[in-house]
Amino acid sequence: MKTLISVIAAAALLSVAGGAMAYDGTKCKAPGNCWEPKPGYPEKVAGSKYDPKHDPKELNKQSASIASMEERNAKRVENFKKTGKWVYDVSKIQ
Repeated sequence: MKTLISVIAAAALLSVAGGAMAYDGTKCKAPGNCWEPKPGYPEKVAGSKYDPKHDPKELNKQSASIASMEERNAKRVENFKKTGKWVYDVSKIQ
């Protein structure tokens, strides 16, 4: 039993030591901030045609959907105050 525990402890120690030796930390910007790109990775990644930050229509989609959601919720609340019944489907509200 002692040998099994010794073997497990030795394996755990080797895995911890092996993990610590995987990166030597030669280009750390700060302690613990040692990320490095792979060799050949560009210094700055340029936006692509699929990048939503360049299309104002894509940027406004979320604000438009939130505005329409708030409008539907206002109709539901107004109907609830009148009738006392909650109707989720706005098309059924008269």
